[in-house]
Amino acid sequence: MPLKRASRGRTKGGKGSSGTVQCVNCGCTVPKDKAKKVTGRINLVEHTLAKELRAQGAYIASPTVLKWYCISCAIHFKILKIRSEDSRRQRGKLR
Repeated sequence: MPLKRASRGRTKGGKGSSGTVQCVNCGCTVPKDKAKKVTGRINLVEHTLAKELRAQGAYIASPTVLKWYCISCAIHFKILKIRSEDSRRQRGKLR
């Protein structure tokens, strides 16, 4: 059967087996090098209150949240886009 991608969608290279992560949405187990990592920040304080506090010189922490998605969930939530065969070969712009 022909391959759609030479790498089979993974960035493993020659480093042996990579670990697995669980998808945040569906819970399926995905190889770490195949899953899509999304980082985001959480605002703990409302924007207007944070603006006033910063004016007074306060430091407001915003923790970073790390989420892993399987390919099908990443496409469903529009983190990834389905690309044509020619554009799949290009590494530059993925989004």
